[in-house]
Amino acid sequence: MKFNIRAIILWPRFGSFPPRVVSFEPGTVNVISGKSRTGKSAIIPIIDYCLGSDRCTIPVKTIRDACEWFGILVDTVQGQKLYARREPGAQKSTNEMFVSEGAQVSIPPRITEKNATAETVRAQLDDLAGLSSLDFSPEAQVSGFRGRASFRDLMAFTFQPQNVIANANTLFYKADSYEHREKLRTIFPYVLGVVTPEVLAKQHELEELRRTLRRKRLELENVRQVSARFLAEMQTYLDRANELGLLQGEDTAAADQSRGLRLLRKIISQSTGQTASAATSTTISKSADELVSLRQAESEQSMQLAQLRQRFFEMTELRRSSVEYRGALRLQRDRLAISDWLRKRTDNDHDCPICGNVMNRQEEKLEELLKSLEQIENTATQFQALPASFDREYQRVRAETTRAADALAGTQLRLKTLSQVSEAERKRQYTELSISRFLGRLETDLRIFENAGQDSALQLEVQELEKKVRDLEKEVDSKALRERLRRALDNVSAIVARLLPDLDAERPNDATELSITDLTVKVKSTDREDYLWEIGSGSNWLSYHLAISLALQLFFGSLPDSPVPSFLTLDQPSQVYFPQRLVQRAEDPDDPSFKDEDVEAVRKAFNVLRAAVEESKNQLQVIVLDHASEAVWSGISNIHYVEEWRGDRKLVPVEWLQSSK
Repeated sequence: MKFNIRAIILWPRFGSFPPRVVSFEPGTVNVISGKSRTGKSAIIPIIDYCLGSDRCTIPVKTIRDACEWFGILVDTVQGQKLYARREPGAQKSTNEMFVSEGAQVSIPPRITEKNATAETVRAQLDDLAGLSSLDFSPEAQVSGFRGRASFRDLMAFTFQPQNVIANANTLFYKADSYEHREKLRTIFPYVLGVVTPEVLAKQHELEELRRTLRRKRLELENVRQVSARFLAEMQTYLDRANELGLLQGEDTAAADQSRGLRLLRKIISQSTGQTASAATSTTISKSADELVSLRQAESEQSMQLAQLRQRFFEMTELRRSSVEYRGALRLQRDRLAISDWLRKRTDNDHDCPICGNVMNRQEEKLEELLKSLEQIENTATQFQALPASFDREYQRVRAETTRAADALAGTQLRLKTLSQVSEAERKRQYTELSISRFLGRLETDLRIFENAGQDSALQLEVQELEKKVRDLEKEVDSKALRERLRRALDNVSAIVARLLPDLDAERPNDATELSITDLTVKVKSTDREDYLWEIGSGSNWLSYHLAISLALQLFFGSLPDSPVPSFLTLDQPSQVYFPQRLVQRAEDPDDPSFKDEDVEAVRKAFNVLRAAVEESKNQLQVIVLDHASEAVWSGISNIHYVEEWRGDRKLVPVEWLQSSK
């Protein structure tokens, strides 16, 4: 997900000073160097707070006393966005936020009032990341850990604060708390692209079909139980029919099942006209009124069902078209990529990279192809997938369609039954109440028995549901998902294996595996496996933290639609090498103690950061906050030196602090 920090902004609480702006470059390694207590370690809490954290962890006193608002300016696929949040005072946090959006956003000199809330910003960030609005558990009641993924959950992959970056027991931001650790375990298959929004939607659909199937099976079982009871009591029906004179001249003693059913059907078919009618004008009038009411309800429900089916069909087509359009854009971009390859391989004399002939008008054709490629890439970048709320609306329409169909079927059944009863009442000639009751019970039980047959509508519906469930179970097979997860983790391990040899690790050639169950690293040798906390030395812990964080970011960047923001903030990565004494010596490049093995180890880390950014094609942004001065990483390319905070140069200007006293 394209999401680079362009600037951090502080607005003063007192005085008419302009905002304090710390600018960063996208797609490069940004470094802020400085002494302790200059505000470096406040950068991560400021970014986190402006991205909707539920608690403000910006250091109190100096920074919070001098600032009224904190803000960040970010680059996204939708343009620039400014997120600012008011300093909470004595509260843990405040809900007041200010948001500005556009192709280029101007930083306001003052913020006088809010125009957004933290809740709306979190929802906007969820949509920007393309996160599914469906829970990870398709069941009706979902616990917090199995709830939907949020943008806030993704911060675990973007921050490595000072207390985490070389920690033997904690690999990810806030993973030292039970709540965040459990949610991180839940979302890992999702962020690795194993459980996609489409898979989540199918899991929810599968659970809904299973619930419907259980209900229909129960209905069918009840019908079959009535049917079995009917067969057991068939001889009793025949004997009672003989007593009432409804089977004159028929021998019913020891009748087999086939003949018994034929005789009972004959009773029903011949019952009309044999007795006096029991219907009256009052009963007929009531039946007619109810028939009119049911027909009106049937008409309304039919219209509602037709509308829901049409909406469901259109949403299904929209989802399919969105996927096809994104695929077509990627295909066009890949086909035009050859122009960029050819352009990079032409020399100053414009010789053809294939045959060596001098190129003249061909250069113009290449430029046309490159412009077409740029247009396709801009279109692909600006094109957004369906919003996260689409899946929830899709499931809601599906559920409403099912409910509307069931309601219509119930109304039609009542209408059919009442029509039959009304017709029977008009024609029936029974005079004895016992005959009427017998025939009514017989007709009902016989209909239920016939509905339980192999060709019954309920039986066919159950069979169709069972087929749909089997098909969906194949698509969301847990074994297949586990295999996809294993392959994704293997890819991450392969990236780690490329990065570790260039870092200061004692076992760079041993296989490294990310365990999402334990949320740590396992290092495998020929005869044993060691967890991160079992491996000594802060240099090892730092190396594995850097390798895993960069490997995950590179893997996320290789996915078609990763929701994880493409920036990584590291606080004090050199702390395991540089005590304050060495940092002070580092300011003097003539000091021979400066060029020792610890400094070389830190240079290795900066080289790996630079290489990772370049491997991401400058989509990844890295922000480093460190004590070490520029002399440590001088000569390494693709590093942007943001500011050096020493003396009176700090995050909060000195004049702000003086005016707040």
